[in-house]
Amino acid sequence: MSTASPGRKLARGVQRITSSALGPYQSAVIRIGFSATYLLFLLRELPHRHEMYGPDAPWRWDMAKQLISGNESLSVLMWSDSTVWFETVYVVVLLSAALLMVGWHTRAMSVLFMVGVLSLQNRSIFLGDGGDNVVHLMATYLVLTRCGQVWSLDARRAARARRAESGAEAEPKSEQGPETRSQDAGVARPTSNVAGTILWLVLGLVLVVATVTDGLGGTWWLPTLFWVLWIGHGVWWAVNRYAPQSEPRMLLDVLANLAHNATLVVIMAEVCLIYATAGWYKIQGSRWQDGTALYYPLNLDYFTPWPALSDLLASNGVMVMVLTYGTVIVQVAFPFTLFNRRVKNVLLVAMMCEHAGIALLLGLPFFSMAMIAADSVFLPTVFLVWLGGRVTLGRQLLFSRTGQVPEQQQGGEEEVPQHSGSGGHTLVG
Repeated sequence: MSTASPGRKLARGVQRITSSALGPYQSAVIRIGFSATYLLFLLRELPHRHEMYGPDAPWRWDMAKQLISGNESLSVLMWSDSTVWFETVYVVVLLSAALLMVGWHTRAMSVLFMVGVLSLQNRSIFLGDGGDNVVHLMATYLVLTRCGQVWSLDARRAARARRAESGAEAEPKSEQGPETRSQDAGVARPTSNVAGTILWLVLGLVLVVATVTDGLGGTWWLPTLFWVLWIGHGVWWAVNRYAPQSEPRMLLDVLANLAHNATLVVIMAEVCLIYATAGWYKIQGSRWQDGTALYYPLNLDYFTPWPALSDLLASNGVMVMVLTYGTVIVQVAFPFTLFNRRVKNVLLVAMMCEHAGIALLLGLPFFSMAMIAADSVFLPTVFLVWLGGRVTLGRQLLFSRTGQVPEQQQGGEEEVPQHSGSGGHTLVG
């Protein structure tokens, strides 16, 4: 049996990472998980928003401005100390998190989501914990991913356009008007998107004002990133609309796929680094070495939302020791199991159960949600497809009871990942 040469294998690998955005379901879970985590956090803190990030915060606006001017970070809350401006920003962050979660103009919402996360966290930098740091990082990474390929309104809109295109191509040529016939090798031009156009223009105006007033922080790379994204999406829309089969269109698709795939690798490396550093630091602690580390937070009032349950667990010395050692073993071992699928999946389930236990026993739900969302990048595609199928089935049953028929069931076509040549993004989607 002949084996492929190294050059051919390398060519296949390059072809794969440039022709498609890998991990569409994993990136979608990350998008949904982190946007839902931050949305729920903002909703829970809605009554306390003024004390945390607003005009009544102990870390006053002038103190935050002085700190931000020194570390050159970004916070649009520093543009004004007005209460109206704070409320506006808070509402925009809420809406961007909700719209990113459902995948409406995903790319634009990911940028707004990142700006919102950075603005609130940098406004009161001392309020954050480990979960906030993870959200901070992942919000930045999401901007560079094509995380709306599946399980999003963007994907549904693209599927609807494909169905309309297929229906138009099925008609006899004599019945097709000049607007419906393809001008480029049988590929229909993308439909107009008024909302995307308006959103692109508004964001461009805000970007111009922020650049002129020096409101994008003191670094050079962040304004550059914003301008590259804004101009790039304008170019993408124009090329995709007027030359969908051209070489510039293919080049833009390749660049987007490369950015997505590289960012996905960075996210995986980030998760491994988090667990590796946490595990090795724990090994150096005496309480983790003697197996009693879990006992102490279970006896702190601040970390005991269910005192009876915490007391029950803390009274069982064997269980405390097993969970303490098990936490260290799982965190240290996980990065070394990535090349063994079965072992990796077992440890992945163990880590997710660990974070669910932290949310329940220690009262840290948003930290746990953030870490579970980060862990999801390693979930098997087969499982995610199965999970999506169960959710779709449940939705169909729900609509059937209410007498409504889901759109996908009407069209008779399942949502599939968008790869190159599938129409690309809209102006900001």
